[in-house]
Amino acid sequence: MSSDSNHHILSGLTNNLQDADAQETQEWIESFDALIQAQGTERAQYVMRALLQHAGTHSVGVPMVTTSDYVNTIPVDQEPEFPGDEEIERRYRAFLRWNAAVMVHRAQRPEVGVGGHISSYAGVATLYEVGLNHFFRGPEHPGGGDQVFFQGHSSPGNYARAYLEGRLTEEQLDGFRQEKTAAPDGLPSYPHPRSLPDFWQFPTVSMGIGPMNAIYQAQFNRYLHNRGVKDTSDQHVWAFLGDGEMDEPESRGALQLAANDKLDNLTFVVNCNLQRLDGPVRGNGKIIQELEAFFRGAGWNVIKVVWGREWDALLEADHTGELVRIMNETLDGDYQTFKAESGGFVRDHFFARSAATKELVADYTDEQIWNLKRGAHDYNKVYAAYKAALEHKGQPTVILAQGIKGYGLGPHFEARNATHQMKKLTLEDLKAFRDHLRIPITDEQLESDLYNAPYYHPGPDSPEIKYLLERRKELGGFVPDRPHAQKEITLPSDRAYASGKKGSGKQLAATTMAFVRILKDLMREKDFGHRIVPIVPDEARTFGMDSFFPTSKIYNPNGQNYLSVDRELMLAYKESAQGVILHPGINEAGATAAFTAAGTSYATHGETMVPVYIFYSMFGFQRTGDEFWAAADQMARGFVIGATAGRTTLTGEGLQHADGHSPLLAATNPAVIHYDPAYGYEIAHIVKRGIEHMYGTGDEDHNVMYYLTVYNEPIHQPAEPENVDVDGIVNGIYLLKPAEAEGPRAQLLASGVGVPWALEAQRILAEEWGVSADVWSVTSWTNLRRDAMAAEQDAFMNPEAGARTPYITQALAGATGPVVATSDYASQLPDSVRQYVPNDWASLGADGFGFADTRAGARRFFTIDAHSMVVRTLEMLAKRGEIDWSAPAEALTRYDLANPAAGRSGNAGGDA
Repeated sequence: MSSDSNHHILSGLTNNLQDADAQETQEWIESFDALIQAQGTERAQYVMRALLQHAGTHSVGVPMVTTSDYVNTIPVDQEPEFPGDEEIERRYRAFLRWNAAVMVHRAQRPEVGVGGHISSYAGVATLYEVGLNHFFRGPEHPGGGDQVFFQGHSSPGNYARAYLEGRLTEEQLDGFRQEKTAAPDGLPSYPHPRSLPDFWQFPTVSMGIGPMNAIYQAQFNRYLHNRGVKDTSDQHVWAFLGDGEMDEPESRGALQLAANDKLDNLTFVVNCNLQRLDGPVRGNGKIIQELEAFFRGAGWNVIKVVWGREWDALLEADHTGELVRIMNETLDGDYQTFKAESGGFVRDHFFARSAATKELVADYTDEQIWNLKRGAHDYNKVYAAYKAALEHKGQPTVILAQGIKGYGLGPHFEARNATHQMKKLTLEDLKAFRDHLRIPITDEQLESDLYNAPYYHPGPDSPEIKYLLERRKELGGFVPDRPHAQKEITLPSDRAYASGKKGSGKQLAATTMAFVRILKDLMREKDFGHRIVPIVPDEARTFGMDSFFPTSKIYNPNGQNYLSVDRELMLAYKESAQGVILHPGINEAGATAAFTAAGTSYATHGETMVPVYIFYSMFGFQRTGDEFWAAADQMARGFVIGATAGRTTLTGEGLQHADGHSPLLAATNPAVIHYDPAYGYEIAHIVKRGIEHMYGTGDEDHNVMYYLTVYNEPIHQPAEPENVDVDGIVNGIYLLKPAEAEGPRAQLLASGVGVPWALEAQRILAEEWGVSADVWSVTSWTNLRRDAMAAEQDAFMNPEAGARTPYITQALAGATGPVVATSDYASQLPDSVRQYVPNDWASLGADGFGFADTRAGARRFFTIDAHSMVVRTLEMLAKRGEIDWSAPAEALTRYDLANPAAGRSGNAGGDA
C-alpha cells in the first residue's frame, strides 16, 4: 500500500545526505522536542525559521520546504476555541444533509428523472457551515459583503439551507432542475445567477473558471479600494474548489497574480476528497502534497486540514514517528479504499503496517477506528483554519481540507468511484441515512412512497432555526444573495462622442484608433469617466493606447519601484497603486476574468463600473469563449473590443492570428451583441447606444455585453453624413451610398473593413460596366439575424397576430437587383441573413485558414475584395438576363481574379 516512486511528494529534506554523527543529531532533535514541550509550537516555529534564515547567511545549503508531513498545519496547542454551539450546529447540519439528499432523490422520480448530485454536498457540508455560521459576511454587513464562490455540484446544500432559512419553499425544492416545467418554482441545477438572479452570485460549475474569477475578483476589490471608489478593506473572497478541479490549467494559471498582488483578501478552500468525477485524482500519488508544493511555490500561504480531532491523541502518542511515516507514504488510492471498507480493514491495512502503529490502536474497537474523521468534517479544525486564513497578512491562503465524497450517505455512496453519478437512494439507504443523522421521520413515511421522502424542517420557532438565523443576521444577511438592482448613474454628454463623428480629415486612421479616441474622451467625462475600467493584455501600444500610460497609469498595488527604461519619453510606461488600466500581461484568460469582476461590480459592490476589454481579436472569443459564457451567466455588462480584427487585415502575422470567425462564435452567446463597424461615426453611435442599453434606466434587459470588432488598417475616416440613419446603425444596416449611375441594379452589402471594397466595387461597376449599385453598411449581421429570428418566432407562436417584418427585410424592401455581401469573415456571417431578403443573394467570405501575405493579396485569394464583388455582381446580373454573359467572363480575365498578386483592395500600414 505504499510506493517507492512517491518520494517526490514528500519534503525529503535529508534525502541523499549522510548523517556523520547520529548521536549528535538525536541530541539536537531531543533539544527541539524539549523546546516544544516547554514553550509550545509557536515558539518552536519561530526558532526553526530563524535558524533556516541564519543558515543562508553562512551559505549552508538548505532546500526549500515545499511540502510538510501529511498532518494538520495548525498544531493542537494553537487551535482557537470554537465559539459556536457545537451541538446545535451539528443538529441542523444533519437537517441540511437530509434535505439536500432528499431534494436530489425526489428529482429522480420516474416521471421527472433529471438527476442531480447527492454526494458532493455531503462531503463539503462542514466546510460550508463553519463559514456560514462564523465567517461569511452578507451584503448588509457594515464592512460590505464577502464574495463566496460555492462549488457548482454542491448547490443542493445551498438550496437546503435556504429552505431552513425560509427563503425557498418545498415546492421550489421539488422544482430542482425543472426551471420551465415547474415554473415559477423551478430551480437551476447549479449556481446560475441568470437563472436565479436574486440568489446566486457567481457561476462556478464550468470548472477552472471559478478559481480564476475568484482571484480577479479579489484583485478588483483592491483595485476599487486603491482608486478610492469604495472601501473594500473588510471584504473577503472565498472560493470553494475541488481537488480534481485543480487540474484545470485555469485553476492554477493565475496563482502568481494573487501572490504578486499580496491578495490576503482571498482564500481558496480546496475540498480534497481525493476523487474526480470518475475515480481518484491521484491514485498513485498524494494530491494534497502536490497542491501544497504548487501553492507554496506560487507564493501562497498553505494550511492543511488533513485529520479530525480523533487523531490528535494518536499523533501525540506517536513517539517513534511511525504513524506520520505511514501517513506520508500511503497513497490517495488507498485512502479512498479505506473509507469504502470498514474499521477492521483500516486496522489491517493501515495501522498494521508497523508494530508501533498497530500498538497505538490496540485498545481501539473497529468502530472507533472507523470514526477517526478526516479534517474537512471536523468543525473545530475547519474553524481554526478559516480564522488563521483571515489573520494571515501579505499572502493569499489556500486551505487543503481532506474529506470524503458522499460523507454520511452510507457504504453504497461513501468514497465510491461512481458516487458522482449516483442520483438516488434505495429504501435501505434512506433509512440508514435517516438513522445516521437522527432525523425524526418514521419508517412508514419512507415506505409509503420511495420518491416522496419528506423534507424536514423543525419549525421557525425551533432553537436550531433561531440560532441559524441569528448567526446570519449578525454576519450581515444571507449568503448566497445577489442584490442586482443597478443604481442610476450620470451618462456621458454628446461631446464625448464628437471625435468619432468628425472623421480623420486628410489623415488615414484605423477603426481601432477611432475607438481609442472615443474611449479617451469618455474617460474625461465628469461623473462618468471614473467608472471606466480599461483592460488590456500586453498589446496596449499595438492598439494605440500608450497615450493612456502617463495620465491614467497602469494599476499595480505595489506601485512602480524601478527606474523605467523609457522614462524620458512622453508616453513612458507608468505603474501606480491608483492606476486605472488593468494590464494582466499576455493573459487573455485573466483579462476576461478581470472583465467579469468589473462588469458585475454593480451587483457585487453596488458600484457601477464600465469595463472596456480590448484584445487581439483572434485571442478573444476563440480562446476564452467559455469565460464569456460564465460572464453572461453572471450578468456582466461592458464593452468587449476585438482589435486588429479580420482574417485579412493582419495577414503578415499568419494563420493563428487571422481571425475570420470570432463574430460567429460570439453570435452563439445570447448576451453578446456584436457590431462590425466601418467608420468612427458608426462606432460613436454604437458605443453611445451600448452605454444607454447597459447602464441607462430604459425598460430593457441591461445584462448584455457589447462586442465591437475594429481593425488596424488605416483608411479614410469620413465625417458623419448629414441626417445619418442612426436607427440603421444601431439596428444593423443602413444605406451608406446610393447609386449615382443608371443601368441594371444591384445591392452591395459589406461590414467593417469591407465597406471600402464595396465602395470601390460600386465605382468600378458604374464606370466600367454601366451597373447601378447601392452600397449598404452592415454594422451588425448578428443583430439583423436575431431580429429576424425573433419575428419568425413571434409569428409561429401568435399566428393570428400577423407576422412582423424583420428589420433587414424592411430596410431592403425597395432595393432591387441581386445582393452581393462581403466582410473580412467567413461567409457564414453574411449568409446568416440571406433567407430574410427575397433578392438573389451571394455571400463572399474569407473561408478557410488564414496565411501571411499582403492585405490585397489575401483578399483576392479569398475573392472577397472589390473586383471579386464586381465579377460576382456581373455573374448574377447575367444569370438574370439583365446583361450579356460575356461581361463576367471578360471581367474575370481583365482583373486576373485567380491571381492573388493582382489584388488591389487594401493598403499597408497599421501596427501588428
